[in-house]
Amino acid sequence: MTDDREQNAEVVVLGAGVAGYPCAIRLAQLGKKVIVIDRAEIGGVCLNRGCIPSKALISGGTLFHRLSHASEMGIEVNGAKLDLSKLIEWKDSVVKKLTSGVSMLLKANGCTVIQGDARFLSDKALEVATADGKLKVNFQNCVVATGSRVTALRGFEVDQKQIVDSTGALSLRKRPESMVCIGGGYIGLELGMFYAKIGTKVTVVEAMSSLLAGVDAELVQVVRKKLEKLGVEVLTDTRVLGHKKQKNGVVVTVSGKNGERNLDCDAVLVTIGRTPNSDGFGLDKAGIQVDSKGFIPVDPQRRTRVSHIFAIGDVAGQPLLAHKGTKEGLVAADAIAGKKTIYDVIAMPAVIFTDPEIATVGLTEAEAKAKGHEPKIGLFPFAANGRALSMGEPDGMVKMVADAKTGKLLGVHIVGPEASNLISEAALALEMGAYVEDLALTVHPHPTLGEVLMEAAEATLGHPIHIYQRKPRERSGASTSPATS
Repeated sequence: MTDDREQNAEVVVLGAGVAGYPCAIRLAQLGKKVIVIDRAEIGGVCLNRGCIPSKALISGGTLFHRLSHASEMGIEVNGAKLDLSKLIEWKDSVVKKLTSGVSMLLKANGCTVIQGDARFLSDKALEVATADGKLKVNFQNCVVATGSRVTALRGFEVDQKQIVDSTGALSLRKRPESMVCIGGGYIGLELGMFYAKIGTKVTVVEAMSSLLAGVDAELVQVVRKKLEKLGVEVLTDTRVLGHKKQKNGVVVTVSGKNGERNLDCDAVLVTIGRTPNSDGFGLDKAGIQVDSKGFIPVDPQRRTRVSHIFAIGDVAGQPLLAHKGTKEGLVAADAIAGKKTIYDVIAMPAVIFTDPEIATVGLTEAEAKAKGHEPKIGLFPFAANGRALSMGEPDGMVKMVADAKTGKLLGVHIVGPEASNLISEAALALEMGAYVEDLALTVHPHPTLGEVLMEAAEATLGHPIHIYQRKPRERSGASTSPATS
């Protein structure tokens, strides 16, 4: 130690992201003395370099695109221009409001916040390197909420100019004329569609046979059609062999079904996944081990093998979702406070902010079969929903998965307008053990997008009103001929 500074806490929360800060606030509400340590900004990746800034840009890009294509509604907008630099400034202002709000909440709840790099000295103490020197922090309990980082692609050195990761793509001040997105997952498609909407020529390169691995193929197909409509070239079953930087751009060499090909572009976006931040903290000094992928194994209360040290959020394993981390943080806080609690989530929704949006919760049709269910499927298209048509957004559908024998709801999968908001009703239904009939019998207000869930449930039962369905089937399909009102 370089000085004799020392602090004591009942609980140290290591990481102030969307897993860590809710955990800290809940602990303080439960009467604990809490110290929060983070090497960077309050709010973590989600608030500063992920969820929030990306959605701000997507909102701006979508608005610009709609204004540029509003003639069908009789709206003529001549010469619409997008100033990317000003959009970035607006995005940054949104982030600042949220992070400032979180800082105020931590302070109001009596949490002490320390900015610095922390390393375990033992299973009872941390050393924190701050701007003012080193500090020893002793604790009774610790919650590791260190998150994850962008996975690097060998041979592609990110300079945040010509070769960018998701962080750099959120802060480009000048729109690239062309961009190659390496990776056809949710980050690549969300950001790729944003840039396509503001006029960039985008090419998506994916090594696997389809985009958005793990998502129902029927949903992915809807998004792929929109990608093509936006002029995005999609190359699946295609490997990246290398690249060469030039004065005015980058040449990316790929190999696919038709052999090798060179892709010229102004910028390359690398989005091949995320890696847990479990290294560099001296976890071994605390007796904590990680698995082969770098995640920290935890029990249902989110305890590690060292019972008074917990792990939550991305560092604790899949799925890498902000709301999963928040839930884990609340469970860990309750456990530390001595409450009877476990992480026993049934419904964990996931959202992809493409256009149209994708939102899923529960089992897919394939997963239901793999688990021994006899799935019964109900489909309902947004093209048969009056509100979707009146918004000019008829693309997409709801796919409902139920057990054919019991009628119990197993999963809901949506691609369409406002899917991100619609999925919460489905998540609640699954969490409460609802049957398809429960959704079908629940009155939904008209005209709203929410009616698609009720109608999909009716389609699963074999008697939808606003589409023609020949007869109930174990895998219920539907004509997409709309009969809206």
